[in-house]
Amino acid sequence: PVADPHLCCGSAGTYSISQPVLAGQLRDGKLAALTAGSPSVLVTANIGCQTHLQSGSSLPVRHWIELIDERLNGVD
Repeated sequence: PVADPHLCCGSAGTYSISQPVLAGQLRDGKLAALTAGSPSVLVTANIGCQTHLQSGSSLPVRHWIELIDERLNGVD
């Protein structure tokens, strides 16, 4: 479970470009919620969120289809 799962990561299309300070604050809050459980990887369904979250995290941020592809191709 993640606290406040309804809150945006701050990417929102071009929002992270047009409003970088606010987008960074949203990203940092989302990362705090996502990392509270000490995960080894963060997974998303949105490429914009993936790149935005990765810009503020040392954890790998992956698209869910990458994980499916690895499993289907026998990569662990």
